[in-house]
Amino acid sequence: MDVLMTTTPNVEGRRIVRYFGLVSGEAIMGANLFKDLFAGIRDIVGGRSGTYEKELRRAKEIALDDMKQAALALGANAVVAIDLDYETIGDGGSMLMVTAAGTAVVLE
Repeated sequence: MDVLMTTTPNVEGRRIVRYFGLVSGEAIMGANLFKDLFAGIRDIVGGRSGTYEKELRRAKEIALDDMKQAALALGANAVVAIDLDYETIGDGGSMLMVTAAGTAVVLE
């Protein structure tokens, strides 16, 4: 079963018939990852690091997939009002945490 995921509070043409409440997923990237990323700093072009961006996308995908699995476990077929948050944590911001949160629902 696939889960529709959107940042909007509703889905045009579909009615929400049941609310399950908040679901979330998290991904934390450790300090070793950042050391590896900075070691590969030579791939920076125009102030952007392709390696770093790839790892951020991977963290986002992990967080979204965790959230999707939580919604499926509740019996939801959609997650609406999704919010993504990126935070540094640990000593000196040595880790990056990506959190995805939204409302699990059943769409008609």
